[in-house]
Amino acid sequence: MLSNRSVPPCTVIPVLSYPDVGAAADWLCNAFGFTVRLRIANHRVQLKAGDGCIVVTEGSAPADSAHLVMVRVPDVDSHHERARKHGVQILAPPTDHPYGERQYNAKDFAGHRWTFTQSIADVAPEQWGGTSVALE
Repeated sequence: MLSNRSVPPCTVIPVLSYPDVGAAADWLCNAFGFTVRLRIANHRVQLKAGDGCIVVTEGSAPADSAHLVMVRVPDVDSHHERARKHGVQILAPPTDHPYGERQYNAKDFAGHRWTFTQSIADVAPEQWGGTSVALE
């Protein structure tokens, strides 16, 4: 695949709409620890989230978002604490799950839902009721 410095280098790139792109990018960076990769005028900002990317674009935010963005983090408890201190609405606190992840759920100021996840064990899907189809 051809590399292009104007586009995030990730394979899947969620694009989330907010009424004020600059304020949204600042809020997401402060609350969730993302970093700005690229600003495009005042209508679009590319953010880095670890080795992933998110694009913030100008538009109406959903009243009750049907989508959820999952982001892997190295320490879900410290990430949760940072988000909480920045006034993020926590929907579910950090919880260990039988599939080897510790996760918490949050909603940002515009209604977008987020799950932050930390791997805490390598668990075969069959141990918790999943079915392996193709492993990387």
